[in-house]
Amino acid sequence: MLQYLMIGASYALAAGLQPGPLQAFFLTKVAENGWRRTLPAAFAPLISDGPIALIALLILSYLPDSFQEILQIAGGLLLLYFAWSTFRSWKTNQTSNPENTTSTPATVLQAALVNLFNPNPYLGWSLVMGPTVLLAWGEKPLYAISLLGAFYLVMISTSMVLILLMGTTGFLNQSGRRILLLISALLLAGLGIYYLGTGGYALIKPA
Repeated sequence: MLQYLMIGASYALAAGLQPGPLQAFFLTKVAENGWRRTLPAAFAPLISDGPIALIALLILSYLPDSFQEILQIAGGLLLLYFAWSTFRSWKTNQTSNPENTTSTPATVLQAALVNLFNPNPYLGWSLVMGPTVLLAWGEKPLYAISLLGAFYLVMISTSMVLILLMGTTGFLNQSGRRILLLISALLLAGLGIYYLGTGGYALIKPA
């Protein structure tokens, strides 16, 4: 079970630290209403991920095990691609600037809509989280529940910490965002290598 806890926590931390539409929303709301009133928005993924996860798991459950292993390898490649893109942004000092956003959604449901139209959750559930949840469920349902619990606990906690930092410190300036990018790139690279290794071994191991 420990490996699933580590996978869920690491992927959530890497995803939570990457600048994106949801993080831009957080910054906008902190500037508009303060960090205390923005904190509930950290729970938005619990709303938006539901339909995405359900569709992905329903489709994946009908696929043969060998195809799921291929998807796991594809997920590893996707994570390495994200890691490389994030590392390039860190290396060239090109961080996104959420202050430029003009979107100012006012509720947690609107924050969930921001995340719903973000392509990353769809890719993540199709190629990373979905196959891993099914694999964990096949071993023991408690493992899948632990994986999901670790993922959302770390995702929500990371978002809350970011909101707090945005509202109380000047950490998330250019230098601060570069530090988060580097941490995210390293986590994504480690997960990508793990998924490639486990998926490749599952394909080539004797029956």
